[in-house]
Amino acid sequence: MKPKVAFFDFTSCEGCQLTVVDSLQTHLDLLNAVEIVQFREAISERGEDYAVAFVEGSITRAADEERLKQIRAQAAVLVALGACAHIGGVNAIKNLAPMDDVRKYVYSDKAEWYATYAARPLSAVVKVDAFIPGCPIDREEFIRVVKAVLLGKKPPIPDYPMCVECKLKENVCLFHKGGFCLGPVTRAGCGAICPTYGDGCEGCRGVIPNPNLNSMKGVLDEHGLTADQILARMTMFCAYDPGQLGK
Repeated sequence: MKPKVAFFDFTSCEGCQLTVVDSLQTHLDLLNAVEIVQFREAISERGEDYAVAFVEGSITRAADEERLKQIRAQAAVLVALGACAHIGGVNAIKNLAPMDDVRKYVYSDKAEWYATYAARPLSAVVKVDAFIPGCPIDREEFIRVVKAVLLGKKPPIPDYPMCVECKLKENVCLFHKGGFCLGPVTRAGCGAICPTYGDGCEGCRGVIPNPNLNSMKGVLDEHGLTADQILARMTMFCAYDPGQLGK
């Protein structure tokens, strides 16, 4: 029997799920290898019998926790899909301000109508077996991870900095061009797409294990960047756990 797969979403733009749809259009062999029983972006069916769950989005209210725990109880394998699910993503920026202020800013005089709390990644609530980083995810990396999960192997997610990929593409370092980039501490795997097209990395794939923070800070100081400029860039995607960046 084909493994049964389901896709779920919490607080997110659902861009990672749309990337999945794009990926499947060019990898029909994968569609033939699994049975998708639930995927709101693509099918109307809602089967509850699944072995693998791909979950996009961060957890931003107490009610989300119960639903996520139910998904976790059903799934033999749970995969965090994208930056929001993996590291909290842009949703966690609100954690940097008092929650009452955030509620009033977003909902104005209707603030009390909506339940919310500090945004957090899936791993803060349940055990996550694998993750696919990025905002949005890389479509080819998604295919590689799915194949690894189906084979019971460790997903091939890089644990080295994005600068490696940038150098392989022979890009001129953006710092040398007066720009800013978090490539030295950000997880590789995107093909250095942002620096290749002239924009600095903002860390959407999360921080690598054991980043060389002293070296990174030295580079930033050397180029005259202020503490506020550094913090603004580092908390675009990593606000849930700024401690990992040495804050």
